Amino acid sequence: MIEVGRLCFKIAGREAGKMAVIIDVLDKNYVLIDGLVRRKKCNVAHLVPLGTVLKIKKSAPTAEVQKAMIDAKIIDEVPKKGEKKAKKEKSEKTVKKHVVKEKQAKPAKKEVKKEEKAEKKEEKAEKKEVKKEEKAEKKEAKPKKEAKAKKK
Repeated sequence: MIEVGRLCFKIAGREAGKMAVIIDVLDKNYVLIDGLVRRKKCNVAHLVPLGTVLKIKKSAPTAEVQKAMIDAKIIDEVPKKGEKKAKKEKSEKTVKKHVVKEKQAKPAKKEVKKEEKAEKKEEKAEKKEVKKEEKAEKKEAKPKKEAKAKKK
């Protein structure tokens, strides 16, 4: 099943989901791959072999591997090095809307934080007042107990 020229699908690692071709069998667990992935040593467990076998030599150069993939109609053209998918250009209107939304959102967040801080300060002040009242009540209760103790 694992042989030179076997088309595989990479299922693990950085290049998971890409097609590769086995270039060389290193041992029972590792092979050398190339194609739409970087040429490198790869664990056989990270590959799913497909039914297609390309006619290439052992340790064939990348150009030959890619040409064989084009001939077998696996890919239409060789992807350029470092090329990424083209992004849609943003129109000026969408950019301006985005900037306006950001500017409006920031003051709102600051206001919310200020309100939260004010609420926390109020809660702390209320707790302090309650504690002061409790202490005052305890002080008032103590003299009564002492007066009862003196009478006896």
